[in-house]
Amino acid sequence: MAAVRRAEVKWEGNIQGKGTLTAATSGAFRDLPVTWASRIERADGKTSPEELLASAHASCYAMALSFGLGNAGKPPQKLEVSATVTFDQVPGGFKVKSSVLEVKGQVPGLDAKGFQDAAEAAKDGCPISQALKGNVELSVKATLA
Repeated sequence: MAAVRRAEVKWEGNIQGKGTLTAATSGAFRDLPVTWASRIERADGKTSPEELLASAHASCYAMALSFGLGNAGKPPQKLEVSATVTFDQVPGGFKVKSSVLEVKGQVPGLDAKGFQDAAEAAKDGCPISQALKGNVELSVKATLA
């Protein structure tokens, strides 16, 4: 069964204008402020598409790594994941250039090499990574706690 999710944005003005973003499916957030300035300058309490992409990538990756470790008989006690998405000017416009995942894990009975291998496999298998692959540079740094 396919999962379908919806987000909505209301935008006012030109590129220097402002908007609000709502998670229409879940209602988890409403009217988050978003601006062009929050993408390229300081966030100033406003979000950006890249921050939302980073949150999607980090949460998807955590699920994929947890799933892979569990299937290998080494379920994690705890995973702390961050994703850092870089948005930069390139010839002809702007581009999401990279997403760097960092994960610190507590995984009883697993050594550093096993954790790194599982982390790489999850990076490649995560559905958000798959959506970005071939267009955005992806990397992961994994550390056992």
